[in-house]
Amino acid sequence: MAESLYTSSAKVGLPPGAIVHVGDVHQAETRISLIDYGRDHTEERRLETLDDLLPYKERESVTWIIVEGLADAELVGRLGEFFAIHPLVVEDILNVHQRPKFEEHEQFLFIVLKSLIASGDGCRVEHEQVSIVLLNKFVLVFKEKSDELLDPLIQRIRTSKGRLRSLGADYLAYAILDLIVDGFFCLVDSLDEAVNSLEDTLLTAEPTHDTLLALQRVKRELIHIRRYIAPIREVMAAMLRSESELIQEKTRIYLRDVSDHAIRVAESIDSFKDILASLMDIYVSSVSNRLNEVMKVLTIFASIFIPLTFLTGIYGMNFEYMPELTWKYAYFCLWGLFLAIPVALLRYFKKKKWL
Repeated sequence: MAESLYTSSAKVGLPPGAIVHVGDVHQAETRISLIDYGRDHTEERRLETLDDLLPYKERESVTWIIVEGLADAELVGRLGEFFAIHPLVVEDILNVHQRPKFEEHEQFLFIVLKSLIASGDGCRVEHEQVSIVLLNKFVLVFKEKSDELLDPLIQRIRTSKGRLRSLGADYLAYAILDLIVDGFFCLVDSLDEAVNSLEDTLLTAEPTHDTLLALQRVKRELIHIRRYIAPIREVMAAMLRSESELIQEKTRIYLRDVSDHAIRVAESIDSFKDILASLMDIYVSSVSNRLNEVMKVLTIFASIFIPLTFLTGIYGMNFEYMPELTWKYAYFCLWGLFLAIPVALLRYFKKKKWL
């Protein structure tokens, strides 16, 4: 479902940096879980208090903090204070109507993306804002709800001892970005199936009002998808230009790959826009052709009955003297004309290939 273009009015009159959640509440509870890992160890736990984080500040391992549910704005605000995150960044985290963006701060990097998942027939898209804060040894991820979005990455940390376990927090941030962008390819496949289905309907069957509604629904969703995906190219370009020491040179190689994927997805979405415009033209042409067929049939009927009506009108006049009226075979001859004229006209129309 496409989100509203307008944000909540809950913050009207409040100062910048006000800790207020803006957007739909997907779950009432705000859950904070932690995954600490290195080359030779992993640790997972759910945080009950922020004091549980203190021991991890002294470790050299990578600590991944996942916040699911943003309804408890006060808790999110205290977590921001714990890591010295700027209040304006915390404000952006709690406002789930953010545009995808990248911000570079002195002690951390801030990234906002939208996770998009096709649902149903591929014409509806569920979205979720994912905010990422990259620090020296910590990665904070803020999500609107508990779901399976990050499960593949969590499973890799549990079972693999490859680059993800041996490299730093910046590589984890890359892996999260890569996971979200790769999910867009599934969305592109779903949209491709939906568009192909509409194309088959338009080319092989009579389009109906439901076809028009489906076209409009896909077009509307596509507009919102482009709002979320198009800025990702800017986000990746800004990250590659960044000179922050938080992003190691070896990680930049992988970020370029994500950037390429983002460009491919954006180009695919742009191509869908052109295809939908063509499908709309086909729909209009089909409806116009069907209307022309109806008008042709009505015109043929009118052409047949016009001469018959003319003859009927002549012999329906109230003149005192009409020679044909006294003729013995006049009635039968008139019926003969009534039958001959339609037959002659139909043969003429068929010869001209109007039928």
